[in-house]
Amino acid sequence: MLGEYPIQGRGAAEIAASVEHAVGSGELLPGQSLPPMRELAARLDVNPNTVAAAYRTLRERGVIETAGRRGSRVRPKPATTGREELRVDVPEGARDLSTGNPDPALLPALAPAFAAAAAHADRDPVLYGDDPADPGLVRAARAALDADGVPAGPLTLASGSLDAVERVLAAHLRPGDAVAVEDPGWGSMLDLIPALGLRVVPVGVDDEGPLPDGLDVALRSGARALIVTARAQNPTGASVSASRARRLRAVLREHPGTVLIEDDHGHGFVDLPAHPLAGATRHWAFVRSVSKTYGPDLRLAVLAGDARTVDLVRGRQRLGPGWVSHLMQRAVARLWADDAVGPEVAAAYSARRRRLLDALAVRGVAAYGRSGMNVWVPVPDETGAVARLLQHGWAVAPGARFRLDSPPAVRITVSPLTEADIAPLADAVAAAVRPSPARSYG
Repeated sequence: MLGEYPIQGRGAAEIAASVEHAVGSGELLPGQSLPPMRELAARLDVNPNTVAAAYRTLRERGVIETAGRRGSRVRPKPATTGREELRVDVPEGARDLSTGNPDPALLPALAPAFAAAAAHADRDPVLYGDDPADPGLVRAARAALDADGVPAGPLTLASGSLDAVERVLAAHLRPGDAVAVEDPGWGSMLDLIPALGLRVVPVGVDDEGPLPDGLDVALRSGARALIVTARAQNPTGASVSASRARRLRAVLREHPGTVLIEDDHGHGFVDLPAHPLAGATRHWAFVRSVSKTYGPDLRLAVLAGDARTVDLVRGRQRLGPGWVSHLMQRAVARLWADDAVGPEVAAAYSARRRRLLDALAVRGVAAYGRSGMNVWVPVPDETGAVARLLQHGWAVAPGARFRLDSPPAVRITVSPLTEADIAPLADAVAAAVRPSPARSYG
């Protein structure tokens, strides 16, 4: 099973380090199986719980994966691409509801905004040493953040929300530190954390956001950071309510050293207000990206935070890309000033999502989606549900892309749906899954 390589160690950390060293050196190869936990415990003369803890650490760090009765094995792909591989091959003629993309018809025209930005650049080119942030964009962003109750503080920019999150984590944490994350949660985020050498600690989610008791357990167990989605949570559609925000802030105040990161990618396409947690801890970042509202190719996010966090992010950025393109900054500022995305966009996504949820409820299928452009449907068997829906002509995303400890489910993106699609899709989902009476995601 392991050839000549001996796994060594008495404690969980030592055992995990032994396996990780072997993977890094090539002595354990991608896809190679590890011993069953009890067998390895007997070989090392340790408690099976010690081996279980070591394997859990290795899974959280993206070194190994567990495949049910087939046991644990070295991941065949790097952690940076693991969940992206869990995609559905969409056959010709099938409708693709798996991507999480916005509806192109609801995106604004970009040509006028970029033409204005280019004209500005012709008159006054950006040169090395200039302010990395466009003053007009900063003013508009700060006014919107003030209106939503985000605490006063400096701003900086990043190339999208994931870039902003990575920079904050890298500024404050060190390899081996634990990060509390929503479960289920954004697949790219679940890949990013182990890729940075950090450990994932799952926190359950319901319609109103992370569960306070679960967060308290995660922070008491040593998680040094928390990542929260303000609204349009991917994949469940959860949105942090006012009452849930109060409870979460109370938990965070008991752990003031926690690095808090809030992702508000739903700004502009969600019709629910934001209820920020920012300010409940010493170090925080509130990230507002534009990609889902204005177009995925606009890789720009505004990051507000405490002075120390913003200074660390700015300093590291100066040593890398330097700044986010001023052409893009000024184009986004122009889109904001022109109200290029009106409330009708959020209303359109809300209507599609609500119609699908209502149709599923009529058919006895429990599904969730309080905000955003996705619906989360618990299922007893993801593989079977995805396959049966494909047979009916619908491609959906398997929940494995988004889950840690939470139960199986599938994610349906409502962006491509028309009124005529709702009934046949709901029929297909009802035929593919059993109704779930549970009202919790984790």
